[in-house]
Amino acid sequence: MSSPTLPLYRFRTIWISDVHLGAKGCRADRLLDFLKCTESDYLYLVGDMVDGWKLKRGWYWPQLHNDVVQKLLRRSRKGTQIIYTPGNHDEFARDYLDFHFGGIHVVNEAIHTTADGKRLLVLHGDAFDVVVRYAKWLALLGDHAYALAMALNHWLNAARNLLGYPHWSLSAYLKNKVKNAVKFIGDFEDALAHVAAERQVDGIVCGHIHHPALRQVKGVLYCNDGDWMETCSALVEHHDGRLQILYWLTEEQAMANFMSRPTLQLAA
Repeated sequence: MSSPTLPLYRFRTIWISDVHLGAKGCRADRLLDFLKCTESDYLYLVGDMVDGWKLKRGWYWPQLHNDVVQKLLRRSRKGTQIIYTPGNHDEFARDYLDFHFGGIHVVNEAIHTTADGKRLLVLHGDAFDVVVRYAKWLALLGDHAYALAMALNHWLNAARNLLGYPHWSLSAYLKNKVKNAVKFIGDFEDALAHVAAERQVDGIVCGHIHHPALRQVKGVLYCNDGDWMETCSALVEHHDGRLQILYWLTEEQAMANFMSRPTLQLAA
């Protein structure tokens, strides 16, 4: 999908999460394209980079997934500071907190200071999901249902593509329409905003729920960098401290995103 006509976009910071390498629904092709067309001083991998749950059930690791890993390691060697905060699907990495692998620093959470001096707490967010914490069997069942929705979504979008329609996410649509799912997202955002207020930071950056967002919640900035299975989204910081959610769906949409997506600057 990458094109030599696409420019190189430079940011101070990029946050990505929920890539789910090892899962068939992973959009490694789009992530590679995004990484080839962007540079940053800091890169945060905000959990669920590898889907250990899926890999336990059956091995799936195509070359594209290797390419993502190699691209990240090359970026580290070239001077990008990469911080990795594991999530629930790659919780095995929590056995290696404070280790460095190929220059990638593994931590449970991090504090990022923006160019304009604002402090953001960075963590995956699964610790504030009551299903993951107290009923893992239900989370695993939900993971199977999610995989089914993603499989249906693949064939649905194949048909839409033949008819000339743009990409559409079935699972995102269901989450936005089902009352309990909407309530869960709201409760999750409130819980993370409460944590940020308790820790006396200006905002929080997380992933986990595959629902990109950038807004004020209860007086603090709530940022969710989305995922690379449904929304193909990332959170970026411009060199003046402005924050922005970017989506990488097609080359045309990607170019339009950089030009037209709104940015947010925290008030002084």
